[in-house]
Amino acid sequence: MILKCIKVVLVAAFALVNLNVSAQDLLARQAPIDKKLKAVDSVALIRQIHKEMGAYPAYSLYPEWSNAYAHNYKNVTLPDSFKIDLSGYCMPTSNTKITSKFGPRRRRMHNGIDVKVYIGDTIRAAFNGKVRVVKNQGRRTGYGKYVIIRHDNGLETVYGHLSKQLVSEDQYVEAGEVIGLGGNTGRSTGSHLHFETRFLGQAINPALLFDFEKQDIVADSYLFKKGNNRYRRTNSSAIASNGDIQYYKVRKGDSLSRISKKTGVSIDRLCKLNGITRRTTLRPNQVLKCS
Repeated sequence: MILKCIKVVLVAAFALVNLNVSAQDLLARQAPIDKKLKAVDSVALIRQIHKEMGAYPAYSLYPEWSNAYAHNYKNVTLPDSFKIDLSGYCMPTSNTKITSKFGPRRRRMHNGIDVKVYIGDTIRAAFNGKVRVVKNQGRRTGYGKYVIIRHDNGLETVYGHLSKQLVSEDQYVEAGEVIGLGGNTGRSTGSHLHFETRFLGQAINPALLFDFEKQDIVADSYLFKKGNNRYRRTNSSAIASNGDIQYYKVRKGDSLSRISKKTGVSIDRLCKLNGITRRTTLRPNQVLKCS
């Protein structure tokens, strides 16, 4: 009887050992699978994040996505400062002639710049983003046929007076993708591209971001500061300010000496800030740093 009990105990112990070994083997075999599943979950999560970012560019800044209005930002909260990344850009047109600058006109504010283009000229998206508005404001009013794109960097760009729009609302576009053709629709006296750059509805002078003559950006980034992004006229000359940095837009007939008197910045300081010399030829519409 005692031997029988010992036998039963030994058999049970052997079975338990085998069970533990089998369980360990199963866990060992399962480990790589778990790692793969975690990797799959990570990839899926990353894809989902990218999908959401693509669906709502700059979703952390803008509280909503709407195709209804060109400019309706009642619920936005302006940050005290925000660094706008300008890398990955494309010039909206290869044309370089500015026909009308950013700033106040007689009865209204001109919130963009006008670039000379001809009817049918190619117009491209300035950055990656999603088309928010594709509308026509009428034959002799406003933007005419226009497109607004919201970008991942927080900017919205406006392309007005087009002859034809080649994108649809909610369409994702990449920098350099063709979005329309130059035209003369809306309130326009000649074919041109009306181009605006806005941050949470605040108009920024495009000349502080894009140098159309050089077909390049002014800097790799632009620092937006609440309350300091403004435009004013001083001695009939345009000075734009962004926080502690001031810019002067060269006008026809300007010299370093004249600009120095208007801005209160020495010639040597102007040369150092802009990497130029006293002999450098200044071009109309050239943007110079003043601080």
